[in-house]
Amino acid sequence: MIMLGDETWIRLFPGRFTRQDGVSSFYVKDSVEVDFNVSRHLEAELAASDWDLLILHYLGVDHIGHIGGRNSALMAPKLKEMDDVIRMICMHAVMRQNDVDKRTLLVVVSDHGMTDRGNHGGSSDEETDCLALFVGLQVKPADTKMVGYRTINQVDIGTTLSLLFGLPIPKNSVGVLIQEVFDQMTDEQRLRAMELNSWQLLWLLQAHLPGFLCENSYYIDLSDAQSLGINKSIGSVKERLHQLFLKAMNLHNSWKFLKGSNFVSKDTDQLNLTVEAYHGFLSAASEWLSHAATDEPVIMMLSGVFMMAFSCVLLLGLLLMLFKENRQKQHPYQMKFFRYSWNIDEIFVLLGILVHVFSLGSSSFVEEEQYTWHFLTSTLYMIFLFMRVQSFVGRQTSKASKTMGEQNHDSQKPARLSLTSNSKVIGRISFMWIDGRECISICAVLTVLICMRVLKSWHQGGVNWTHLADISKLLEEAGTFRIKSFRIASLVLVISLSCLTLCLSRSGKCYLGMLIVSQSISALLVFLHIMDYQTHLLTPSSYNLNLFFLLYGSLSVFLLLALASPWFLPSHRLTRSCETKINMPTTEMQMESLLRDIRNSTYIIGVTYTTSWCLLQLLLQQPTNAFPVLLLFLQILASMIYFSSEVSKHKPWVEVAALYFMGMTGHFGLGNSNSLATIDVAGAFKGIFGQSTLLAGIMMFIITYASPLLHLFGMVLWISMKAMIHPLVQQASDLSCILRKMLDLPCLLLLVLNSVSLTGFSIILLIMRNHLFIWSVFSPKYMYVCTSTLCVYIGLLLVVATMFYICTILSYRARNNQTRVICTGNFSG
Repeated sequence: MIMLGDETWIRLFPGRFTRQDGVSSFYVKDSVEVDFNVSRHLEAELAASDWDLLILHYLGVDHIGHIGGRNSALMAPKLKEMDDVIRMICMHAVMRQNDVDKRTLLVVVSDHGMTDRGNHGGSSDEETDCLALFVGLQVKPADTKMVGYRTINQVDIGTTLSLLFGLPIPKNSVGVLIQEVFDQMTDEQRLRAMELNSWQLLWLLQAHLPGFLCENSYYIDLSDAQSLGINKSIGSVKERLHQLFLKAMNLHNSWKFLKGSNFVSKDTDQLNLTVEAYHGFLSAASEWLSHAATDEPVIMMLSGVFMMAFSCVLLLGLLLMLFKENRQKQHPYQMKFFRYSWNIDEIFVLLGILVHVFSLGSSSFVEEEQYTWHFLTSTLYMIFLFMRVQSFVGRQTSKASKTMGEQNHDSQKPARLSLTSNSKVIGRISFMWIDGRECISICAVLTVLICMRVLKSWHQGGVNWTHLADISKLLEEAGTFRIKSFRIASLVLVISLSCLTLCLSRSGKCYLGMLIVSQSISALLVFLHIMDYQTHLLTPSSYNLNLFFLLYGSLSVFLLLALASPWFLPSHRLTRSCETKINMPTTEMQMESLLRDIRNSTYIIGVTYTTSWCLLQLLLQQPTNAFPVLLLFLQILASMIYFSSEVSKHKPWVEVAALYFMGMTGHFGLGNSNSLATIDVAGAFKGIFGQSTLLAGIMMFIITYASPLLHLFGMVLWISMKAMIHPLVQQASDLSCILRKMLDLPCLLLLVLNSVSLTGFSIILLIMRNHLFIWSVFSPKYMYVCTSTLCVYIGLLLVVATMFYICTILSYRARNNQTRVICTGNFSG
């Protein structure tokens, strides 16, 4: 055996190949090096005669499809190159064909198709449309006049090739031999091949149907064989397949008897009957085995759904208990749940969750889920905008009425004292300050809505409308220069917004300077990658790989610097504690100082998480997705500005739900869908030297769930800007209470949202298990739902670990500071 191409197979089967030449690395972007390494040996290997099997592993066509799709400018030249390779193989086979009895069959097959974007893995016609070309068969002249082509199952190719080579059929293959390939053989060879195929499927039937035995213990005469039929009323699959097999075997034995008796006229009829009988058994057995391989254990599925439903109810109960506890502490006189006054945003969030779950019962809504999330998120933020505008207009009306009343009152009285005048000025200033905050909050909501609208038009997601024009397609048609310009502009804006956000922190200038320099170095490396990307688009580059490792190292340093903030940030000591009669701060002052330190460190780490994640996505995402990454980052910052403003009167759980909604909307805004075909395979191998399934899978997960994870990391920023100023957190008396008040609501709510979606769709999947689109629509969606569950748990684990780390370190520093104060006080005394 000779192996030429990717070295993955050489590593999997060491010592099996007589000669081998593999490429040292597996590059998804490569369409030149691996193919060239194969073709340069082709002439010599075809001329050699010391091998039985020559494996040529070409990768260019698949890689070009992943990079630029089926319409890539590189696709036609690569296909022409593959045509030349096939021509060379065919010509050498013809020249070496000296023996008339040793004919050559050239089989050209493809394992899958591709979508317009070059991906595959789904069940659309484009992805499952494969080629099977058999060159060298002695086809009858009448057959060449046939219009069109016959379709076969892909599993039939393995069975057919095994029988042609005289090899055993793969043990678990459910394929049926392709009859046209065996038409040129003798009658004995054709029937023998069908007999071997039947016995192989019979063994599989015996494995799936215990007690299924077809002992051919009797023979029937010719008339019985011709009249033998299958009782259509038999309901048992086992009996029906049993009769089909016995019919084929008996007809085969009868044909052998007639063949030996020289009954020529009946021999041909018997042959046709035998072939039809074998074909009937093979088709029925293959179809039944294919369905049996996908049968679902209903009892186990029901048990799993019951456990998920129990978990969902348990989480809902904990969340309701938390709501009740918080409400009793804030409003001790509202003891009953039905007395709770519901706002329009809260009602919409609850209805939106239910609408989304019920919409998953429709295959069309599953295919176009991005429209559901866009409607829910945009409508929720429109409600936010309506509430802010309504509040702003009401305040302005109240202000105008008060001003008119004061003017009428002043006209009837003499001039007031200067103190009254000063009170008016202070009142006007406070009104202006409130109006300014209202305008900022309204602008923040408008920013989110504008970004959301652009994201919706960036990709025509889903299944039914992917062929329509969108911004990403127009950008690709505009050329690489425009794409590169958008990427650079997105990078500059992300870094600028991040630096501005960091500067709002009350931290030391030296420490902030180190953070800004660190992230600027990371941004510079991303910039170098953007400039280098087009140059080494189709060929591997050691410089590019080194750039990836440098960037990963720079991002790690950036994160470590941020995580060191609880150690190095100056503590907010309250100077007024020195004025007390005792020599140490009171407990309330200590907790106030600790909360300020926690808030400051959490803010810095939250900004660092989101910025680092955006820089990583600018590196890994498709070039056309750079601007959507900027829009997602801008949405998070605008939402934080709005939620942290004092004019925002939304409940914390509504804000957490809004971030969750926005993360799911951004997931589809980056071009993802509920089809496996939209997974970016090429990006998963960026910066990887060799073939690594684990690393590639992790990278694929990072790219696919970029938006949900970004908004989960943004939860750290939300905790610093909103949860830390919540009255219940301010009233906390110890560290454990602080952690609980900060984390219980966002963690429980996100777990409930995910659990409701997972449980609801599991029930839908159980109901729809016999649906026509169960494998093409519902099953891929269920894989996405399960992976989303993993995404939520990973994000929440990082949030909890971060907050626990910050609180632990700052509490340790506070105890040390307290010890120093006590020692200093004793020494002074």
